[in-house]
Amino acid sequence: MTLAIFDLDHTLICEDSDNMWGEFVCAQGLVDADQYGKKNEQFYQDYKDGSLDAHAYLRFVAEPLSRLSEHELATLHQQFMVERVLPVMQEKAQALLQQHRDQNHTLMIITATNHFITQPIAEYLKVDYLLAAELEIKGGRYTGEPFGVPTFKEGKVIRLQQWLEENKRSIDGAYFYSDSHNDLPLLKLVEHPVAVDPDGTLRQYAIEHDMPIISLRD
Repeated sequence: MTLAIFDLDHTLICEDSDNMWGEFVCAQGLVDADQYGKKNEQFYQDYKDGSLDAHAYLRFVAEPLSRLSEHELATLHQQFMVERVLPVMQEKAQALLQQHRDQNHTLMIITATNHFITQPIAEYLKVDYLLAAELEIKGGRYTGEPFGVPTFKEGKVIRLQQWLEENKRSIDGAYFYSDSHNDLPLLKLVEHPVAVDPDGTLRQYAIEHDMPIISLRD
C-alpha cells in the first residue's frame, strides 16, 4: 500500500508543537520561565537554522518530564491539547489526510518532536503510524535521556527505513509533505515530495526542482 507521510509542525498544524510545549511548561510554572523560555527559543531558532543539536534538545525537553508521574503528564497533556494544539489545527490539513484515506493510502507522521508530545496529536488526527523522537523510560518514568535515532534531518530517513524493513513495506510511490528544509533528505527520497507552506530555503529548492508547493493554512 502507498505511504502518505506527513511532517507535523507547520505542516499539519500551523505552529510548532515542541516550541508550544516549552511555552506551556513555562506558563504552568514547571520550570524557571525566564531561563527555560530563553533556551527554548534558542533551540527553536537552531532548528529553523538547521543547526539543532537534537540530543541536547531532547535532554532539555525530557528533564521536566522526568520529575512528573505518568498520571501528572497525562493530565498536563490533556490541558496542552485543549489550550494550545486544538486552536492550531487546520481544516485543509484534515481534508488532505482524508483524501489519502479515500485512496486507501497508509498514513504516517514523521516528526522531530518527541513521542510524548505528538502521540495524542497523531491519535486526534487519526493517523495510523507515528515516527517521532523517543525519550528513555525506566520504571514508568522518563529518565531525562533521549533514546535511539532522533527523527531529525537524515534521522527521519533512517527511522523510516527501519520501519519499512520491520513491516516489510515499500517506499515505492510514497508521498511526503513538509514545510522545512530540514526534511530535504526525506523529500529527495520519495516519489511524490510536496512543500507545504515552506520556509524560504525549501521554497527556493522546490521552485528550482519543480516540486509542488501547496498551502494548508485556513
